[in-house]
Amino acid sequence: MKHLSHFKKLEPHPKLTVVGAGPGDPELITLKAIKAIASAQVVLFDALVDQSLLEHCSPSAEQIYVGKRAGSSHSQDAINTLIVEKAYALGHVVRLKGGDPFVFGRGQEEIEYARSFGLLTDYVPGISSSYAAPGAAEIPLTIRGVNESFWVMTGTKSDGSLTADLALGLQSTATLVILMGMNKVEEIAQLCARFGKGDVSAAIIQNGTMKNQRIGVSSASELASMAIKDGLSNPAIIVIGEVVRHAKPELWKQITKISKENEQ
Repeated sequence: MKHLSHFKKLEPHPKLTVVGAGPGDPELITLKAIKAIASAQVVLFDALVDQSLLEHCSPSAEQIYVGKRAGSSHSQDAINTLIVEKAYALGHVVRLKGGDPFVFGRGQEEIEYARSFGLLTDYVPGISSSYAAPGAAEIPLTIRGVNESFWVMTGTKSDGSLTADLALGLQSTATLVILMGMNKVEEIAQLCARFGKGDVSAAIIQNGTMKNQRIGVSSASELASMAIKDGLSNPAIIVIGEVVRHAKPELWKQITKISKENEQ
């Protein structure tokens, strides 16, 4: 497939555009992303993409689901191959991915693969759930006098282990935003306690920015028990830091009420 010089004269020239769909709310996609979708001959979309965004496709565009949820998983190798095949067969391929494709989205891998086969490539950033979901819960990631930075990290590495960066982050004043961490929430809570951060405020935000968004707040050491009690699960992000105290006041009022009832 690498000897494709005779295809260089194809019109339109085979092209891949990796597009960020945003954090979930379809209204948070960018105008540039909508224009890219409208110009595509093929759109490959992920599981976390709101399918109402496909209404922006050309009526003749091919729409292909390539999600990676349980029971309907498509391998990255298969997706890469499909990108190249469809681009040479039909022209412009849009790879529509949730959030921002360059934030734990493997967008760069797809671009590098496409380039190796002679495709033109482009990238359209998306709003990342790493900051949009906390914002939707009224949690600022930085507050003057409280923290000087925020760290965004994956909760689960490719080998299935918890990232070592969490231990480093717990030794700082940084707000910690953990993506893909719900399968490690008990381990995360234990590590927070081990590093003396068990009493720091924390939140789990499920389906951030969407109509079915759900938020739970607790101390960091109680994250796992809170997730079970409130029935919180993927897709969700975890936020650890005193900035969580600024979440929607009714959330903390509810916890205070429950605590007082338990004391009686």
